[in-house]
Amino acid sequence: MFINWRLREINLKIVYYGPSLSGKTTSLQYIHSRTNPERRGELVSLKTREDRTLYFDYMQFEMGAISGLKPRFNIYTVPGQVYYRGTRKLVLKGVDGLVFVADSQIRRLHENVEAIKDLYEDLVELGFSPGELPIVLQCNKRDLPEIMPVQSIKEQLGLNGIPTFESVALEGIGVLDGLKSIVNSVVTKARGNIN
Repeated sequence: MFINWRLREINLKIVYYGPSLSGKTTSLQYIHSRTNPERRGELVSLKTREDRTLYFDYMQFEMGAISGLKPRFNIYTVPGQVYYRGTRKLVLKGVDGLVFVADSQIRRLHENVEAIKDLYEDLVELGFSPGELPIVLQCNKRDLPEIMPVQSIKEQLGLNGIPTFESVALEGIGVLDGLKSIVNSVVTKARGNIN
């Protein structure tokens, strides 16, 4: 959270995190397409030749006031590939809330578990206690065959007790629900820190 008192703005950072090809970029593209153009910036994507996220995807949007300040939400995705772990850690700096996008396919369980492990290690290295940040679980690709039950995904990732949403990011199903949940959690926490 960064407050610019002169401009009466509060900048809040939400990061979509998860294994490669889990639906982070697709989720952000859908959010961008559904956000009022007058309240959002451009969607910036730095991609490889294979159309994979190289550094991050980014967009910004605004909404009502928080304690008299205009909030600007900066939403990022991280590259899912393991060899970009250093980049993911850089994107996490200053994070206010997380959406963990899990690939629901049974065959992707290992990648989901590795990604959550990396996330927690990076957060600790950045000085966060993993339980102090608002987090939402987005179980994506629910339309595919051979998927895990949501409760099993939560248990395997150690994410019981957090808001969880089933999604099909390609169709936008569940994506905005997860976004609304993390925005509400981040705003609630920000209000507590300002007042």
